[in-house]
Amino acid sequence: MAMKNLKDCKVLVTPTSFAKYNKNLAKDFEKLVGSVQYNTTGKPLKESDLIHIIGEFDAMVAGLDEITAKVIDNAKNLKVIARYGTGVDKVDLDAAKKAGIYVTNTPGANSVSVAELTIGLALAASRNIISGNNETKSGGWPRLSGITLCNKTFGIIGLGSIGKEVAARISSFNVKILAYDIYFDRDFASKYGVEYTDLETLLSLSDIVSLHIPVLPETKLMINSKTLSKMKKGAILINTSRGELVDEKALYKSLVSGRLKAAALDAFMQEPPQAGSNLLSLPQIIATPHMGAATDNASDEMTKISIMDCVAILKGEKPGHIVVEPLEKKD
Repeated sequence: MAMKNLKDCKVLVTPTSFAKYNKNLAKDFEKLVGSVQYNTTGKPLKESDLIHIIGEFDAMVAGLDEITAKVIDNAKNLKVIARYGTGVDKVDLDAAKKAGIYVTNTPGANSVSVAELTIGLALAASRNIISGNNETKSGGWPRLSGITLCNKTFGIIGLGSIGKEVAARISSFNVKILAYDIYFDRDFASKYGVEYTDLETLLSLSDIVSLHIPVLPETKLMINSKTLSKMKKGAILINTSRGELVDEKALYKSLVSGRLKAAALDAFMQEPPQAGSNLLSLPQIIATPHMGAATDNASDEMTKISIMDCVAILKGEKPGHIVVEPLEKKD
């Protein structure tokens, strides 16, 4: 069976920022393929949303949608899932491989943007910027005492692409940087004064702990009652990675008890999080809507890379950023 002509291909695009910052790229893509259908819900699609529609598409540019084995089983024409971002924990990779579907991603495209948000959250949490803003706008004039970053210890769990961008930036604040990772980059560590250490040491010494690791069986809920109890009293936790890394009930207890000073979360177990949740009710929590990669530069790069890989695969060519190569390619 011959490959389809590009003009006969249908593409599903779910990330809401795909066409937001570079409308010209999106328009060029729409002209290149047969049709592009966009997700207009403003939220990642659930398994129940996808199983009924995925069968008609030849390619998918995916955000944080639930692409389960059941979805893939219904994706009879799908040749590629191009992840608009780095993490692929929402995609059943084994099912995609067996079904003859490529999975690609956009490594490094959003690293700077996520790192910048991480620094912003660190400053907001340490200096009470959110509560200061809210109280001042409400007519108050609070005397809020924060902490400086200077001379503090900043712990980075996961010194990959994003973690390194965080380290490079936070080093200018005259902090001591600790890092925990299974891979060592001695040259980078030497350049930015990063000290590799074990997880327990990092947690016990760090004034701020920032998460930059993927969700794996061994990392899921790694921030739990046990690890939170090892953190330095009065520390701040930042998560701009994945909500599945943090036991939110344990985090709530740690904040209420005063063990942690604050937490700044850009990712949650359930997205969007349930309205009125105990965790979100705490003044010590800063919550943002998984917006780390939602900037002009990051979206531009992710759009370019995902389009290039989609087009390559639909033309029968090899993509540039393979996460999973199918056992048997679909014609």
